[in-house]
Amino acid sequence: MKKDDQEILKEVQKNTDMAIHAIDTLSEKVCDEELRGELSREKLLYSVIQNKATDRLQSERTEGYHKSAMQDLMLKGSIQMNTLTNCSVSKIAEMMIQGSNRGITNMWRSMNHHQDSGNTSMEVARELVEFEEKSIVRLKKFL
Repeated sequence: MKKDDQEILKEVQKNTDMAIHAIDTLSEKVCDEELRGELSREKLLYSVIQNKATDRLQSERTEGYHKSAMQDLMLKGSIQMNTLTNCSVSKIAEMMIQGSNRGITNMWRSMNHHQDSGNTSMEVARELVEFEEKSIVRLKKFL
């Protein structure tokens, strides 16, 4: 596996992992059943994309992304601070939209810097970007 393929897939793993953990943390604060259902569906689809990247890396016996406990703590702390005074449906949707925008930006940066990666890796990366773009559209109704 080319180094560019590995880096793209690790970025997919990183972004999906952050999204899944953000959803887990935010779901505890959601009272609206419709938003809770949307977040559950998103978590499932993030997991599917993450598994595609992980399977591809493992099939090539290549090292994947490993998050640090500090990153997880910082993410949870940030979410807790941002929802301390306002954990409305609108605020949670806004936070998810902002996270998706950051994820899209990170994926495009990675895809542009690793253009020598193969079609399969780029397809997984594009799938994540397209999913996040659609997710933003779906979440706007909760604003």
